[in-house]
Amino acid sequence: MLKHEDNLLLMETDACKPMGKLMRRYWIPFLFARELVADGGQQRVLLLGERLIAFRDTIGRVGLVDEFCPHRRASLYFGRNEECGIRCSYHGLKFDVNGKCLEAPTSSSGFNFEEKVKIKSYPVREAGGLLWTYMGPPGTESEIPDFEWMNLLESHMYSSRWIQEANWFGAIEGEVDSSHVAFAHGRLDQVKVEDKSHIFGGYVAKDRNPRLSVERKTYGLETASARTAEDGQVYWRINHFLVPFYTMITSHIGGHVTARMWVPADDENTLAFTLTYRCDRPLNADEIRQFETGEVGHPILTPGSLRPRANRDNDYLMDREVQKKIHFTGIATVRAQDAALTESAGAMPDRTKETLAASDVGIVAARRLMLQLAKDMESGQPPAGLDHISDYATRPISVLLPAGTDYRQSPEVVRALKPVPRASHNKPQETV
Repeated sequence: MLKHEDNLLLMETDACKPMGKLMRRYWIPFLFARELVADGGQQRVLLLGERLIAFRDTIGRVGLVDEFCPHRRASLYFGRNEECGIRCSYHGLKFDVNGKCLEAPTSSSGFNFEEKVKIKSYPVREAGGLLWTYMGPPGTESEIPDFEWMNLLESHMYSSRWIQEANWFGAIEGEVDSSHVAFAHGRLDQVKVEDKSHIFGGYVAKDRNPRLSVERKTYGLETASARTAEDGQVYWRINHFLVPFYTMITSHIGGHVTARMWVPADDENTLAFTLTYRCDRPLNADEIRQFETGEVGHPILTPGSLRPRANRDNDYLMDREVQKKIHFTGIATVRAQDAALTESAGAMPDRTKETLAASDVGIVAARRLMLQLAKDMESGQPPAGLDHISDYATRPISVLLPAGTDYRQSPEVVRALKPVPRASHNKPQETV
């Protein structure tokens, strides 16, 4: 369990809080680049408790600015994106991507009102098909992590984003917890249990008590789980938690890779991105079907919303008959299963009431790491990982190894985990 003060330190990300100060020292993804078009509609963005508006201006630059006009606090979401600026629909004040007031047509002549007002703005860069912002002190920017998926063709990747109605770290904990897979995502029908090509059947279903280990890395944590397989072999799954809010999860042996970003929207909601990809070939029709239908990795959203269709208001579409015969939870899709169990603990769970077990070794390590980093920031130490962005190009892996083999000594695993040098695709990371 955590002490009350550490539990709050872990979860609170406002600008005045230690974790909020830490988060603001990293580049933060907030939209897919495809979601903004020149002179198109602006988007509401909630990041670290701040209400912002994102828009792409006439010449393609992206602005991320305060949602509210400094004149009478009307929302710029209802403004007009026109001629290289966002214009408030209330009194016509117009602002560029840097927050500078370009026009104040209703102000008194000679008052120079446009010189007296400015809205908060954050720098934006585009990399890997995402829009990223830096909310820390000007002049302290580092580089965006050099993930391996940033250079892939669109045909090799499927992506989505949604809102999870829980604190950001609760979502992280589900990703670093390998022991929950056999139950939360478990199948009761025999077909899936015998299917070695399915992550939630086969080895996971047959050995529900994995042996777990965690290793500190420059980017965060490497977490490994070992399950007994047939013929004197062990099934290993090696995943990653990368500071401050990234996870990388392997699927079945030889399958795709999933990268997720759990960005704090505010203390009770998380903006989640999922990128599922293969480096060796384009995704095939069956894989895409699984992603589109929510069977694997991605939620099905309510039309016109970032809220999943299966949510707390409808008990995540749980079916008790299905729970008896097919799914351990009675909830049909993986993302809904995770959301139900994470969100059911409360938006900001009270971890002082927990009773942890040996299977929580990854969660404990991730908590300690983030708490230490936040405390280090308060004492003036630089954030972790910023000097090792190339190390973020690692990937997770699942593999069968002979019993008694240390996965760290396996050439196959070493090759997979070693960060792959990337082309300088996101450098110099020009402002957009």
